[in-house]
Amino acid sequence: MKYPNALNALSLIASRYFAFWVLLVAVIGILRPPTFRIFLPHISLLLGVIMFGMGMTLRVEDFKEVLAQPKEVAVGVVAQYTIMPLLAYVIAEAFHLPGELAVGVVLLGACPGGTASNVITYLARGDVALSVAMTTTSTLISPIMTPLLTLLLAGAWAPVPAGGLFVSAVKIVLIPVLLGLAAHLYFEEAVNRWIAVLPLVSVATIVTVVGAIIGANADQILSAALTIFAVVILHNLLGLLLGYGAASALGAAEAKKRAIAVEVGMQNSGLAVALAMTHFNPVAAIPGAIFSVWHNISGPILATWWTRGDDRRREK
Repeated sequence: MKYPNALNALSLIASRYFAFWVLLVAVIGILRPPTFRIFLPHISLLLGVIMFGMGMTLRVEDFKEVLAQPKEVAVGVVAQYTIMPLLAYVIAEAFHLPGELAVGVVLLGACPGGTASNVITYLARGDVALSVAMTTTSTLISPIMTPLLTLLLAGAWAPVPAGGLFVSAVKIVLIPVLLGLAAHLYFEEAVNRWIAVLPLVSVATIVTVVGAIIGANADQILSAALTIFAVVILHNLLGLLLGYGAASALGAAEAKKRAIAVEVGMQNSGLAVALAMTHFNPVAAIPGAIFSVWHNISGPILATWWTRGDDRRREK
């Protein structure tokens, strides 16, 4: 029993300092680009591992939650697939991004919510059940929505292989998630015994992907650092703000507003990276790689700001 316990402890450390590990690997990728190059051909497989782990964390109750809060889930998912892709298009135009970078930003905006959003929602005292329901729903429909939105919005910059994007999204997202869900259903006892280790696997996989992409594009990142960082930060912050606004317009409770804001503003950047590497120039993967670093910084900061505000109000 000591072996699982040690892994659980490592998993806790990995999750708690996730932003630090991502930032560290990003710096290594810039300073020593070849470090993670060996993993470049396997990015799709690595993301599939993450999606399989996500599937193993799902329960039947998560799908019931979609039916329990249909209005909130629908508003959140619609906001996810309108606010972020449209913002991406407008920002790419406003900054006059080169074609491949513009495609990468739009592709990132067209991706579903990221799994880290559930953790950030929890830290922000948001509605975690709603966050999980939104992540699940946006992920399951991503093989349709991501290629369609990328085709509609990024076609002006480069040819978009919508059919290829669909097939890749099914392979990378849908099949692994469904297999993970099946594993949980049929091997529940074994999965529950090891599920606490999944964050360690996810963190290790995500930081490896980030290091590989940043290392492969170190020169381009350095040459356009200020522009691309400004684009990614603006995209994320406006997504969080407009997601919160959409939930406010719905008249949602504060916990639901936070869940929807976080879900809309935090993208599955790993999927954007994998699709960009498979179907576009590797430069198109840069926005997703940088987003992986940035939203794991902005998310905890926002969660801390919200919770400290709650504490101050309680003290009055």
